[in-house]
Amino acid sequence: MPKPSPLPPTPKLNVFRRSSYPEYLHVSTILRKETVGGALLLVATVLALTLANTGASDFYYAVRDFQIGYEPWHLNLSLGAWAADGLLAIFFFIAGLELKREFVAGDLRTFSRAVVPVAAAVGGVIVPAVIFTAIVFSSGPEMLRGWAIPTATDIAFAVAVLAVIGSKLPSALRIFLLTLAVVDDLLAIAIIAFFYSGDLQPVLLLLAIVPLSLFAFLAHTHSYLFGTTRWAAGAVLLPLGLATWVLVHGSGIHATVAGVLLGFAVPVLRSRRGGGPDAGPGLAQNLEHRIRPLSAGFAVPVFAFFSAGVTIGGVSGLTTALTDPVAIGIVVALVVGKPVGIMLATWLVTKTTRGALDPDLAWVDVIGVAMLAGVGFTVSLLISELAFGQGSPHDEHAKVAILTGSLLAALLATVVLRSRNRHYGRIAAKEALDADNDGVPDVFGADPARDERFGGH
Repeated sequence: MPKPSPLPPTPKLNVFRRSSYPEYLHVSTILRKETVGGALLLVATVLALTLANTGASDFYYAVRDFQIGYEPWHLNLSLGAWAADGLLAIFFFIAGLELKREFVAGDLRTFSRAVVPVAAAVGGVIVPAVIFTAIVFSSGPEMLRGWAIPTATDIAFAVAVLAVIGSKLPSALRIFLLTLAVVDDLLAIAIIAFFYSGDLQPVLLLLAIVPLSLFAFLAHTHSYLFGTTRWAAGAVLLPLGLATWVLVHGSGIHATVAGVLLGFAVPVLRSRRGGGPDAGPGLAQNLEHRIRPLSAGFAVPVFAFFSAGVTIGGVSGLTTALTDPVAIGIVVALVVGKPVGIMLATWLVTKTTRGALDPDLAWVDVIGVAMLAGVGFTVSLLISELAFGQGSPHDEHAKVAILTGSLLAALLATVVLRSRNRHYGRIAAKEALDADNDGVPDVFGADPARDERFGGH
């Protein structure tokens, strides 16, 4: 009796394989904008630190604490609070748009694409939080409020570091870093909503559903109601977005949560009246294209200017700040906890799915990116203020630690990634080669068998 033929081996998950070419172009555009934003962020941070540590410190703090707004609506806020609650809502709106686009129409709509960066982001949140908690546990419950500070990755600063060191990081790792940072932002906003909200006002929170629902309805039906008149759609959506923000702010939930909710409410794909998915990018991508420069070039740098300014007080002040258990926990969590969490989660996914790294990459490349993810800034500064109160001693020490930890993480990542630059240059040349002149580099050519197995493009 003939022996049955053996079953074909189960294909391995190719971890960090290249994205589709449209996704490659989309992410490249985003990272170019974020590189400029990162440079502006760095300038704003240096300017804030300079003003806060010179004779202009009184002027700096007076401007930051200057209050303006309509008190009956609980909007009589300092300029620093307006930057944290208002301008960062734009930043989180972009994060919501990008994350929804990735999971609806981007490469992350398939499990094989999404599992690694999502798992890495979760690991990069849990391990730093555990390390921080372990370090400050014996110092009292007040310090424990800062457990979420070292959990975020600042993509603008990270890509600015790549630009400064001249790294030709392969597209697969750049996309991984961007996706990890976006998922990080979503986890951070969930943490802020559940753990750092103030006195909850249920009535105002329920009322916020009304303009949010209208925003979602009009965003999905704008092509029916306004046709191609984009300014008319914007004239209606903007007031509804502002109304949602005002009500969420008054409800006790941090106002940046409104930004993510509004981002999730925007459709990614075009409606049938708008020509369908094949007619071009949907409203989410159009809004992201128009608003991201405002977020990266203005909103985030202004927030950094008002938030990063801390009076260090010379060598003795720096020593005092960095010996605070809060500061020690943050530095260790960013420099050690973040890369360990990302690497551990990525390794577990690779082992449990019987996956393997893309042949062009090695684990040292993943380690370099994981170290770079320890550059936490914008969201870390926000959580520090929410945890300890702006201007409090622990908040000041936490900000010094965030700057120190991010700098150390960037330097360590630089050492690893620079050592691989020659190899990255060969990959970049391969990704640019278009021998058949079809407008798409040859390495992005279709692989039907692979796509059928793993749901790729």
